Amino acid sequence: MSTCTLIPDWCRISEEATHSIEDYGRGVPRWCLGCGDHAILAAVQRYCRDEQLPLEKTVFVSGIGCSSRFPHYMETYGFHGIHGRPFPIAEGIKMVRPDLNVFVSTGDGDCCSIGTAHWIHAIRYNMDMTVLLHDNEIYGLTKKQASPTSPAGLKTNTTPRGSRLNPLNPLSATLGVANVSFVAQAVDWIPDLLHDIIRMASLHKGFSFIRVLQRCPAYLPTEFEAQTRNPERVLLLKHQDGLTLPPEIAQTYRNQEEHDPGDIHRAREIASASDPIPVGILYHNPAVPCYEDSVDRDRIDTAETTHAFLEQEMDKFTIWPTSSEARRA
Repeated sequence: MSTCTLIPDWCRISEEATHSIEDYGRGVPRWCLGCGDHAILAAVQRYCRDEQLPLEKTVFVSGIGCSSRFPHYMETYGFHGIHGRPFPIAEGIKMVRPDLNVFVSTGDGDCCSIGTAHWIHAIRYNMDMTVLLHDNEIYGLTKKQASPTSPAGLKTNTTPRGSRLNPLNPLSATLGVANVSFVAQAVDWIPDLLHDIIRMASLHKGFSFIRVLQRCPAYLPTEFEAQTRNPERVLLLKHQDGLTLPPEIAQTYRNQEEHDPGDIHRAREIASASDPIPVGILYHNPAVPCYEDSVDRDRIDTAETTHAFLEQEMDKFTIWPTSSEARRA
């Protein structure tokens, strides 16, 4: 005679697998101790865990630089591209697989120097992806050369007498491009806000651009030291359509502004400021259409249609043998 024991709901095992934060990590990061890339990685993995992003439907794309080692440390799909080219790679992925969660990890040299043209046009296309610009204002992987965002006067291996140019402002540049839809700024030393900004960017349908100011202990150890020591040197942007500040953050960082992220003119004014450093959502316009949505999905090429097209095109230039030549052969 068999008996049936009722199992309480609280001890039933869920049929759906739940991913822990460790499930999204892979390997041991080889960044320097104290590098801001560690904080960015932790915030991204925490977001993936919170949203339970499917590992098989998430992909990280990068170019070249310290920041671009990012895909190696994520247990998802990844593509470590060449210098300055993460955007066209990510766009290609999104075009043929719009169902994937696409992230781009790039640096101030990778994005704002050799990759500038791709960056600018990626903003115009407004394809649905989340972009993390790791901006430490220096070339770190190649050992201390001036980058486009390096401050004027900075002495490096390529500017031993000090950089003569004023730095490029990635926020102002992005906000000046047609079809811009989401622009934010974060810092590596406020991890909760970094996480919240990544979450809001990822939930936005369109090209979400986050500039993350990060510290480089190896080559710019004192950069951002004043801001990390003095909370008044950081301006937090809050709004019902933007960031909602946790009480402990609001209590520490009292320099705050009520900023409507729908106001692009004020966003541009805020972007031009560097002291105090603005942190939060500068601009958000969900009405900007995504390029991939304008494409006829029935015409997306498969391997078979691509092969047939190439054969058809090559046939136009093929010199076919005559019947007599064919008989002699």
